[in-house]
Amino acid sequence: MLDFAIFAVTFLLALVGAVLYLYPASRQAAGIPGVPPTEEKDGNLPDIVNSGSLHEFLVHLHERYGPVVSFWFGRRLVVSLGTVDVLKQHINPNKTSDPFETMLKSLLRYQSTGGNVSENHMRKKLYENGVTASLQSNFALLLKVWAEIGKGFLDGSLDKSANRKKQYEDALMQLESILKKIIKERRGMNFNQHIFIDSLVQGNLNDQQILEDSMIFSLASCIITAKLCTWAICFLTTSEEVQKKLYEEIDQVFGKGPITPEKIEQLRYCRQVLCETVRAAKLTPVSARLQDVEGKVDKFIIPRETLVLYALGVVLQDPRTWPSPHKFDPERFDDESVMKTFSLLGFSGTQECPELRCAYMVTTVLLSVLVRRLHLLSVEGQVIETKYELVTSSKEEAWITVSKRC
Repeated sequence: MLDFAIFAVTFLLALVGAVLYLYPASRQAAGIPGVPPTEEKDGNLPDIVNSGSLHEFLVHLHERYGPVVSFWFGRRLVVSLGTVDVLKQHINPNKTSDPFETMLKSLLRYQSTGGNVSENHMRKKLYENGVTASLQSNFALLLKVWAEIGKGFLDGSLDKSANRKKQYEDALMQLESILKKIIKERRGMNFNQHIFIDSLVQGNLNDQQILEDSMIFSLASCIITAKLCTWAICFLTTSEEVQKKLYEEIDQVFGKGPITPEKIEQLRYCRQVLCETVRAAKLTPVSARLQDVEGKVDKFIIPRETLVLYALGVVLQDPRTWPSPHKFDPERFDDESVMKTFSLLGFSGTQECPELRCAYMVTTVLLSVLVRRLHLLSVEGQVIETKYELVTSSKEEAWITVSKRC
């Protein structure tokens, strides 16, 4: 299929789309520390470009001005939150729209808005049940199917190149056409294997909502799963001790028997490895939310309709929350308070998004298959440089070597 993972254009372009999608915002910085706009039209866009990525720009901004900072994206005020403490203040009391869905709907040019609180809660439960049923029904398939997901457009030139823009729109139409056919086929029918769309069809949603939610879940799941698998393998090659402990757990749980969903639930250390991979890789470095109502964080008032960023890449490397933050240490998640913090950030527990939940399962299957049979080794002299986008990736191909276990 044509590179449908084209959605993984730079986070900067996604954010541009999200900002254009949102309502007009206040021009007042509300006394929040930060930088004034470099240019009247573009705001601090030149500063972001010069920094290399939005994440790197936010790292410097929070280092200079503290946990709550402001800058300008075009003519719009943006507030960024960069510590667990200020995120706790914002996540709980302040009503905001869903971050990933807002950005992807904008990028995909979907115009439908979210429902009220009860409708959103119903949809969340629907998706959770859909992921569970889909994974259980298609678990055997996860053991057989591994293929490259697609290279995508990662250079930020989508809107600058008419040819690439046409390719993107053609790919989008192609995937939408396939999803529409699947929705039509699955409606009113009973199948042996349950897929995610079945839960949406049974959830009394209209066809457009089913299409949009299926598209967002498909794209987000693919890119998050691919990058989580890549980073998990890369980090395992750097720590023989972690890999040895993971192998021992896999061997103890499965023995010479098959990999099953029930036994996967017993892989406690494997889940810690994946959590630490998400943290160390800063897998999703930024989350964007729209401030629906006026809110307060620390001593600062955030005006209504302000774009609020959760600088997750900054938070996940904060030494006050994560001792020795640059060390790959899955055992830090032995601490229940650490897991609670991780859950608060949306990476585990009740706050975990369906796409990440799917990625955890698929990556667990992959590691169980690989580590059971192979030693994963790094390539001597290889330096992996990071590229920060919607989902963090390596700038170049990352290579490993393997040897067969005795």
